[in-house]
Amino acid sequence: MDLIEKSIAAIKPLNETVYAQARQRLADQARPAGSLGLLEDVSARLAAIFGTLDVHLSHKVIVTCAGDHGVTEEGVSLFPQEVTPQMVFNFVNGGASINVLGKHAGARVIAADLGVNYDFDPELPIFHKKVAKGTANFARGPAMTREQAEQSIAAGIEIVNELLAQGPLDILGTGDMGIGNTTPSSAVIAAFSGISVEKLTGRGTGIDDTALANKIRVIEKALDMHRPDPTDPLDVLAKVGGFEIGGLAGLVIGAAAAGIPVVCDGFIATAGALIACELAPAAKAYLFASHRSVEAGHVFMHDRLGVEPLIDLRFRLGEGTGAAVAMELLDASTRVLADIKTFEEVAITDAQKKITDPSA
Repeated sequence: MDLIEKSIAAIKPLNETVYAQARQRLADQARPAGSLGLLEDVSARLAAIFGTLDVHLSHKVIVTCAGDHGVTEEGVSLFPQEVTPQMVFNFVNGGASINVLGKHAGARVIAADLGVNYDFDPELPIFHKKVAKGTANFARGPAMTREQAEQSIAAGIEIVNELLAQGPLDILGTGDMGIGNTTPSSAVIAAFSGISVEKLTGRGTGIDDTALANKIRVIEKALDMHRPDPTDPLDVLAKVGGFEIGGLAGLVIGAAAAGIPVVCDGFIATAGALIACELAPAAKAYLFASHRSVEAGHVFMHDRLGVEPLIDLRFRLGEGTGAAVAMELLDASTRVLADIKTFEEVAITDAQKKITDPSA
């Protein structure tokens, strides 16, 4: 717990002076004020994180956290647990969707084993952070112990620190892999929000109506049985979460503590970000939401976090794919701020007055 507490305490507020300078430059640029919408908001926040109007996101990494879930015993997923380690090998071999999109964005993709039900070779080039071989079935008991919840979050922080020890890191993307992990993710947002499970639960890997009804019943049963405390994020994680969700939370906290922006992927990655920001509200300033998933509960996660996703491409894959695509937009936003000329720089005078005041 010491590492978690120290990391939370290390999170600094953004540079408000640079933020104000960024906003002023955006307002003075040779175009209608606010005409680049969300890219303007993103660029100003990145400037405030880095303390400069000329941000360069040269060193990008996407960490895909993997873990298995005992609740798959309840028939909540279309695929078996054996797919999780197979996909980890696919990430390592460069054949997955995230590898392709990550390469296009100029990002390194590294998998992390937080709780896969498989013994990986220690030499496999992944982050070896296994807490246990999958969580317990939370339809019958807590998903993990409180100590394991703390361990999973600490593991995510350790990953950030290890990346920083290897070299520069300008932006971190978070992604996931774990058969059955939309079930704990729905349970997490339900525990925090009190919104009905039915509104928060989607089809995950593509289950039919019967399986979806069962999935909702399983989550409702778990919440009724364990009654996770919404004021205690570790309790929520321990009772209905997942090891990779804890790892994803640690990535957000670790990045924020190091002053690094983090772009979270879809439903599962946002569940991790939610745990992180409930523990460390200051981390929210460093968090960017990549996209809106088709999973029903994702919009409610974004609402609770107070973040606006950059894109909506009807993704429902995970892995960090949305984060990879969003990184390209974050790159573009930095150029919007630094490279678009102001009216003064291009010798256009009183332009904004003429735009807003027809009588001028």
